[in-house]
Amino acid sequence: MSTPGKILVVDDEPNAVKVLSAILSEAGYDVFQAMHAKGAIQVVANHNDIDLIITDIKMPGMNGMQLFEYLNKTHPDIPIIFLTAYGNVESAVDALTMGSYYYFIKPPDYVKLKNIVSKAVEQRHLKKELDLLKHQLSVKDSPDVIIGNTPVILRVKEIIKTVKDSESSILITGETGTGKELIARSLHFSSEKADKPFISMSCAAIPRELLEAELFGYEKGAFTGALSRRVGKFESVAGGTLLLDEIGELDITLQAKLLRVLQERELERIGSNTKIGVKFRLISSTNKDLKKEIKAGGFREDLFYRINVVQIHMPPLRERREDIPLLAAQFIKEMCTRENKMLIASDEVMEIFQNSYWPGNIRQLKNIVERAVVLAKGDKITVKELPSEFLGTKRHAAVHSSKLTLKELERQTIKTVLQECKGNKSEASRILGISRKAFYKRLRDNELL
Repeated sequence: MSTPGKILVVDDEPNAVKVLSAILSEAGYDVFQAMHAKGAIQVVANHNDIDLIITDIKMPGMNGMQLFEYLNKTHPDIPIIFLTAYGNVESAVDALTMGSYYYFIKPPDYVKLKNIVSKAVEQRHLKKELDLLKHQLSVKDSPDVIIGNTPVILRVKEIIKTVKDSESSILITGETGTGKELIARSLHFSSEKADKPFISMSCAAIPRELLEAELFGYEKGAFTGALSRRVGKFESVAGGTLLLDEIGELDITLQAKLLRVLQERELERIGSNTKIGVKFRLISSTNKDLKKEIKAGGFREDLFYRINVVQIHMPPLRERREDIPLLAAQFIKEMCTRENKMLIASDEVMEIFQNSYWPGNIRQLKNIVERAVVLAKGDKITVKELPSEFLGTKRHAAVHSSKLTLKELERQTIKTVLQECKGNKSEASRILGISRKAFYKRLRDNELL
């Protein structure tokens, strides 16, 4: 049988904590205790599902008002009740205008206190349920729900269903543009963590120094420009899911720090020696072969086994051609809603879609559909709305696909698109639906630079 709620009592007077904890425990609440503000912050970090905090105001070090200000930034949804022997009208007004839930002067009317506590916890639970319902509805109606009925996609869906509530680390592999973040979002928002944060961080898009600060946080004055304390993503995810996208690009020194966090579930902010407990489920994604990276010395083998407890592979679009009509129809629906149009794809366009190589995968398909919907004037998307360079790659793929390996076909496709774009690499990467960085990597891999 679940408890009515979890309450944290904060007071530097042991007797006050003992008495109030006993009263609340007798009422059926699960009570946590802290003798100072720093202890309270630690409890909240370790137990992210605290429903209510009752705190004294006058305490050594960080006082109750300062604790409130801190928690109001990091955990704004937790209601806070002030309980103090040093109450006056001015402090009561300050507390209430700052957004506290209620204010009591010691000794309180414990009957009234329990009634207020009951209302605060009930409201907290209702908000949790409402947020969860919103997440469930958004996932159910979201265009980002995994679309496809091919055996390989049905297998991916089955794995997601099996491991969605697991705390184990998950590694998602696949080419650029196949929908790896979509898998991560599906794992989170279909799980029991759906009411908790989902945070995505790209290990390739952010410089090493900034990435370390973003992940671990820092203390005021830790480095030039650190004008105030900053809570990192490991802390702010608070029992939710952290996605480290393109983890193969993570700096080797940060790999060691990440490994330590995964092993100890503790971290130290930059500029601090204090250990802080963290709780999160890690999902990583990569378009690299990490085993090759390990052999080349670019990735730690011990970290690989930590993040690769469960692996989910997202296949390229060319290996799930039967899903292309479903995906195209969904993207057309999305774009028509945005552009206030009513369109369908002609049979010729759909045939072209199914016979194309799609080096940019789903991202490229979505890009071309968006362009076609914007340009279409009638009630159908026709070949005229498709990019000429895309049709060039399609024709080449159709003629030579039986004679070339996938690697050779990819190389030829890139060359064709570059020729159509007159060497403009930015335009070519946009047409192929991949980032400039990924495009340059493929140019190097195919010896086209």
